[in-house]
Amino acid sequence: MAAASHKPLGAITADDLAAAAPGVDAAALHAALRRALDSRAGAGDPAAVWGELCRSLLRPDVPFAVHRMLYYGCFAGFPSPTPPAWTPDPKEAALTNVGRVMEVRGRELLGDAYKDPITSFPDLYKFSNENPEAYWRMVFEDMGVEFSVEPSCIWRESDAYPGGEWLPGAELNAAANCLNAKPGRSSQDVAIVWRDEGKDSEPLNFMTLEELRKKVCLVANALDALDLPKGSAIAIDMPMNVNAVVIYLAIVLAGYVVVSIADSFAAPAISTRLKISEAKAIFTQDYILRDDKELPLYSRVVEAKAPMAIVIPVRGSLPIKGLRVSDLSWQDFLGRVNDTKVENYAAVKQPAYAFTNILFSSGTTGEPKAIPWTHITPLKAAADGWCHMDIRKGDVVVWPTNLGWMMGPWLVYASLLNGASMALYNGSPNSSGFAKFVQDAKVTMLGLVPSIARTWKNTDCTAGFDWSAIRCFSSSGEASSVDDYLWLMGRACYKPVIEYCGGTEIGGGFVAGSLLQPQALSAFSTPAMGCNLFILDGSGNPLPQDSVGIGELALDPVLFGSSTTLLNADHQEVYFNGMPEWNGKVCMVFLACF
Repeated sequence: MAAASHKPLGAITADDLAAAAPGVDAAALHAALRRALDSRAGAGDPAAVWGELCRSLLRPDVPFAVHRMLYYGCFAGFPSPTPPAWTPDPKEAALTNVGRVMEVRGRELLGDAYKDPITSFPDLYKFSNENPEAYWRMVFEDMGVEFSVEPSCIWRESDAYPGGEWLPGAELNAAANCLNAKPGRSSQDVAIVWRDEGKDSEPLNFMTLEELRKKVCLVANALDALDLPKGSAIAIDMPMNVNAVVIYLAIVLAGYVVVSIADSFAAPAISTRLKISEAKAIFTQDYILRDDKELPLYSRVVEAKAPMAIVIPVRGSLPIKGLRVSDLSWQDFLGRVNDTKVENYAAVKQPAYAFTNILFSSGTTGEPKAIPWTHITPLKAAADGWCHMDIRKGDVVVWPTNLGWMMGPWLVYASLLNGASMALYNGSPNSSGFAKFVQDAKVTMLGLVPSIARTWKNTDCTAGFDWSAIRCFSSSGEASSVDDYLWLMGRACYKPVIEYCGGTEIGGGFVAGSLLQPQALSAFSTPAMGCNLFILDGSGNPLPQDSVGIGELALDPVLFGSSTTLLNADHQEVYFNGMPEWNGKVCMVFLACF
């Protein structure tokens, strides 16, 4: 950060502030700065001083140059290159999912070593690896996960799986769990809130959990009317809107397998994914609307020589022209359902390792890897959201993404399995319309990739919007910038950014942050719960845990939710061959991050 090159906080003058931000009332800002330094916090450590500045002075309308000057001045000479930009408050920490459970069960889980949620968080991380039976049962119970057939145990050794077998004997349906009311919530609570681009001054749209259930059941019944064999792969090539989410859940509920295709792909990329997955049908739209422009989508599907397509008209009830003989309009597809089956559907109970979704790596270095998700993988995604982003009932969660990439399904499961509302903006996130949507929907967890934050900062399109409902941000997909994320935190009164890194192969993250730990900018604070990390030395052997080192990352294969097969490659060869052993098991190499 090179904080030492910046003027210490106590040496900053009104003239310095005026030079950094011409036109501001530098004298008033300097007086407020002096009051913060003279307060009780001013006698403490730099993190306490910074917290006081965030509370008393650094409003979103204060020019960012002032935020930056005070941040670097506060931590000038700090001994660590990653000073905390946010520090948890003990009272708020006790209200998080993890804090609440630890306050009740901390001594039961950790014994006399338990102190409080913040102090004992590292002990809980170790517990999650050393006692997976107790940890995962606790998480499933708190999330309200329902099994059609209970597992005989949480984990056991198995020659069939490199990391052992999870949830042996269990049967469940991940989509059905999304449609059940969670503890403390009712079927009339909001499941999805959305707005379409160009309608930014209109009221928000809401769908209750019960309304979502009925729509999913309707589509599931219509799928059965296609007479495809259960387990068939069915693709989705659409923007991530309400219809796409309904279709996604219906495919899983009815015992079929989603094939995820990003709506930005050209025909050759669509064709490749359809062939690898052997998809029997595909859901798409006639167009994608952006800035009132019609970007063709169905025509790309046709060019890819896709199988039967079910095509949704983006402009409501207008008929779609030029459908192939084998294709169906959305209206005709739904019209195949018997009226007596419209609102109910018995979820297909599936073994835990049955496929729910086929996702793909980017394919930038060759044919994309086809990575199946099972009914276990959604629980990993939701558990990460439960622990690391603290997604809980009453929250509103938004993450601009697409079902073609893993963060799309992640958003579905991390929000609905935790009893939160999913927020969808059908348009570009790089706009004031999206910023207004975050305000109007009272978003509490805002996920993004760093390039979006950079665009917001450069265009100032978030100016004037109230983001004070946000409790945390989360970031994945790219390397983030300290300055960009300092700016981002300032838009929401300095709420933390939870960095999150993992991949499609594990359905979530292997390293992250937590609301029970201080958070530095563009830095991780903890491995993901239930995940052992290793750094390999120059000889390819794991360094002792908790030691400092630089090298290739490897993962303990005993990782809940991780993939066990690839459709078009040898899973063992790709992830395990040539890797060292740890604790009697071959470590897993990690190739791709999201």
